[in-house]
Amino acid sequence: MHVTAIISTKGGVGKTTTAANIGGLAADAGLRVLLLDLDVQPTLSSYYTLPVRAPAGCYELLAYNECRPSQLICKTAIRGLDLVVSNDAQGQLNTLLLHAPDGRLRLRNLLPLFRPHYDLLLIDTQGARSVLLEMATLAADQLLSPVTPEVLAARELRRGTIQLLKDLAPYSHLGIVPPPMQLLINRVHPVSSNARAVQGALRQVLAGEPGISVLDTSVPAIEAYPRAATAALPVHREEYRRPSGRQAPAALDTMRALASELYPQWRDRFALVNGRLTDATC
Repeated sequence: MHVTAIISTKGGVGKTTTAANIGGLAADAGLRVLLLDLDVQPTLSSYYTLPVRAPAGCYELLAYNECRPSQLICKTAIRGLDLVVSNDAQGQLNTLLLHAPDGRLRLRNLLPLFRPHYDLLLIDTQGARSVLLEMATLAADQLLSPVTPEVLAARELRRGTIQLLKDLAPYSHLGIVPPPMQLLINRVHPVSSNARAVQGALRQVLAGEPGISVLDTSVPAIEAYPRAATAALPVHREEYRRPSGRQAPAALDTMRALASELYPQWRDRFALVNGRLTDATC
């Protein structure tokens, strides 16, 4: 099972939308996918319709080490895409984990529960520095950090998310090294060159930062993404063909390119995903 944590210390950069859409595409490609919602604002938990809803969620998983799938795993309307909901509305987990001896390592220690059942685990996180965010970082094989094409967002990335990775470096003494992080330029206006400038600036700024890279794929700011969320669909099903006269590629093409860049081992599977045919697989 490959574990990707979608992280940023800045809110509103598109972590939840990214997690939902990568998960939906991967499930349509035939992978067994689990979404874990660790955001106290449970947007990912309500993105997809849940025909089968489990009685527990991330609170019971992390506070009580609940390990029974029947208690934790919700089934979404997308075949092959499951979810552990966020149910920590009071934000108690951060306090609990802060004072627990294994707090930042708890999720990492619980992952063997899921490994036999899933190919891909996607963790959505809160847009602020927290113990939960640090825990997700230390549990992951790979970090994905969306960044909006703005200079202030790039500065916050360095102050917040990159500093978090540096602060976790001492865990290397336990044999736990923070995983590589890839940056995704998100919500790019199709007619703007600002994204290219920010992309180039990020590459220059991060040239001396080991383990951090900028993805070639960027996500355009198009209406298909909020439209898909409203319809409770992965965006590649909502827009599988580029509208006439628009420069930005179809959402299906963007998501296939993004997934292939993140997970080259499954590139052939992603290439076969066709939004026009996936309704039959619901």
